[in-house]
Amino acid sequence: MRFDLTDLDLFRHVADAGSITAGAARVNLALAAASTRIRNMEASLGAALLVRSRQGVTPTNAGRTLLQHARAILAQTERMNAELAAYSGGMAGQVRVLSNTNALTEFLPEALSAFLTANPKISVDIEERLSDEIVVLVAEGVADIGIVAGTVDTGSLETFPFRSDRFVLVVATDDALAELSRVTFSDVLGHDFVGLDRASALQRFLADKAARIGRQLRLRVQLRSFDAVCRMVECKVGLGIVPQSTALRAMRSMAIRTVDLDDAWAQRELTICVRGLDKLPPYSRRLVEHLKGVEDPQR
Repeated sequence: MRFDLTDLDLFRHVADAGSITAGAARVNLALAAASTRIRNMEASLGAALLVRSRQGVTPTNAGRTLLQHARAILAQTERMNAELAAYSGGMAGQVRVLSNTNALTEFLPEALSAFLTANPKISVDIEERLSDEIVVLVAEGVADIGIVAGTVDTGSLETFPFRSDRFVLVVATDDALAELSRVTFSDVLGHDFVGLDRASALQRFLADKAARIGRQLRLRVQLRSFDAVCRMVECKVGLGIVPQSTALRAMRSMAIRTVDLDDAWAQRELTICVRGLDKLPPYSRRLVEHLKGVEDPQR
């Protein structure tokens, strides 16, 4: 049984993506080559590593055992490469980050821009997820760093405060709701909404909140940014729920108003979570320290 680092890296990405096609793309391998490698790994082991179905692939018991060891071996290899890179012109590596919608759209772009400028040999692979999903994936070693809502249970993960924000309802200036100072989410579910793509973490979160009280979110338009949501609200297509920081910026140029949401989940304390700083490669630790130290522009 002989697996090389390419085999282990491929298997990790296939398992994380739930697809051989997607996993192959992540490691820049042709699908045929990736499939052959997986089959050869299974033949070498003498046991199936993946359960294949029309929905994708999931690891078998043997596959989960291999995945656990693959992550440990690859993490140690990445740490070795990062530490040795210091002797050959600077720290290098790729940091895997998972973030909820709020942090990804409002706060990370500026923070990452400054970090990447100062660290030209470090790259960041970032993906949007729900906060509870992020906690599980960081704990499993799928990602190095997570940015989550402060309300989620982070278990044994090491955490650090990142930002404070809140979600607000945005309405056109001449909408009757603009006269209100506060409203609950359930009070406005009878209205049409505009929002992000249904696959986005925030829209899944809001749809779940509506479903929990036996209601449905009437999403008329799906957009790719909070600024676009505000523009559609200004044009009276529907109501929107966006971070307050976005709304305040948009109000400078758009005819919209904000109404506070009188729901506990609307207040967002954003938190950095990691398995442990001492378990991260040096380049990932450097990003955590940068995110901890970046001043919040709203303070």
